[in-house]
Amino acid sequence: MAKKSAHVSETPATQFLKAQGVAYTEHPYDYVDHGGTAESARQLGVDEHAVVKTLVMQDQDAKPLVILMHGDRQVSTKNLARQIGAKKVEPCKPAVARRHSGFLGGGTPPFAVREAGAADVESTVLGIERIYINGGRRGYLVGIAPTVLTTTLGATAVQAAEPVRS
Repeated sequence: MAKKSAHVSETPATQFLKAQGVAYTEHPYDYVDHGGTAESARQLGVDEHAVVKTLVMQDQDAKPLVILMHGDRQVSTKNLARQIGAKKVEPCKPAVARRHSGFLGGGTPPFAVREAGAADVESTVLGIERIYINGGRRGYLVGIAPTVLTTTLGATAVQAAEPVRS
């Protein structure tokens, strides 16, 4: 069952949002290993399509990239590479992702990431009224307007979503 806490202690991500004057809501839930966005959406009673995952990937030169994708979709690395002008894009191994982001897998926000350029966001995410995205720790999402991703974070819209394969 979702935790019923009124407030969660600050994280670097929420400090960033506050410093930028971004309004957000807090949504703690009981983190489940390998539960992913399906588990957080279920516990919070929201559509998994509105839960946005933060993926740390890299290009052919091992340059880190932050990709923001619907929880119920996966990234077409081929389409993404073509759109950003890379020869190849691939997910980082967990240890490499942690080194680049400064966060544990399952707890990576797009805000306050240690070393990565501007993020890329699936364009259809921007059409959702409210999204739920990691707030800087496992078991903690923040609800924000998706425009925050482009205006405050500087994310670039891309079209790289494809259905998750079973």
